[in-house]
Amino acid sequence: MDIGLHDLAALFGQLGLENDEQNINRFIESHQLTADITFLDAPFWNSSQVELLQQAFTDDAEWAEAADALATLLTASCK
Repeated sequence: MDIGLHDLAALFGQLGLENDEQNINRFIESHQLTADITFLDAPFWNSSQVELLQQAFTDDAEWAEAADALATLLTASCK
């Protein structure tokens, strides 16, 4: 059983991204999505990242809450 943290910082680590607070904030500020681009279709994800994120949503994996939070943060400006 996996009992590790599955928060936003841990998700960034799983995605191969810098996961300290400053880099997370920088990523979110510089990768805001527009209304015509879905979270999983964003051009800044590589295929492995898309696979991990899609699995989080479709399998309701332990990463689902963190992935949903990230999607919300990246789409906040297009509402």
